[in-house]
Amino acid sequence: MPDGDAPLLLRADTEDGVTTLTLNRPAARNALSFAMLGALQDALAQVAADARVRVVILAAEGPVFSAGHDLREITAHRDDADGGRGFFDAAMRRCAAVMQAIVALPQPVIAQVQGVATAAGCQLVATCDLAVASDQARFATPGVDIGLFCSTPAVALSRAVAAKPAMEMLLTGEMIGAEHAERIALVNRVVPHEELAGATMELAARIATRSAHTVRIGKAAFHRQRGLTLDEAYAHCAAVMTENLLAADAIEGIGAFLGKRKPVWKHR
Repeated sequence: MPDGDAPLLLRADTEDGVTTLTLNRPAARNALSFAMLGALQDALAQVAADARVRVVILAAEGPVFSAGHDLREITAHRDDADGGRGFFDAAMRRCAAVMQAIVALPQPVIAQVQGVATAAGCQLVATCDLAVASDQARFATPGVDIGLFCSTPAVALSRAVAAKPAMEMLLTGEMIGAEHAERIALVNRVVPHEELAGATMELAARIATRSAHTVRIGKAAFHRQRGLTLDEAYAHCAAVMTENLLAADAIEGIGAFLGKRKPVWKHR
């Protein structure tokens, strides 16, 4: 449940196309309960269908970005007739659907990490296209400490950072600081805590000035080619670029570059 009567997830939109989705369970360390995951799923579906949205920022209220799955909720379901199996399966599937929705979202998603991000919370950061972290942020996949290996967070983590740093996080469960997270490319940049919101919005606003059509094409191609062989990746991306060259915004952009003027995007 949210804190008091507050909604689980907050949405704020700017006129230049940046939407911020904010996890709003600070008293519960923004744990990803079944309901919170559902709220994220619904919000992402709404954003995907909203042509006004150019970039999404994923933020959180309170000192913790997200502590991962709600262990109190999980423990409560051990009293179910099946020992919790049905709920656990549904929760893991919903979490996986949320992570895949972020990857599939037409708009880039930037994690704005102000504090601790652990387990599925760390997974959420690793899944986002970009991440800006406060110098006070910390990250861990500590499931191994409680007998529950972070196998689903490993999916996102292993795609965001190299194998050995990912395995070290997964096998030791140790907390790493923001600078370490930047070194292993879990986050893109680290800024002073008081500058976090401004720095994240600046990055989002910069991306929002680009052609939404071009960004959408590029994000989809980037994620698609990662699962292909080298030959397949080049074949796929060559076909994507051919279609991109025929788009109105590519015609406008190239013409503006050659004409030494600012492009006027049609977002198609």
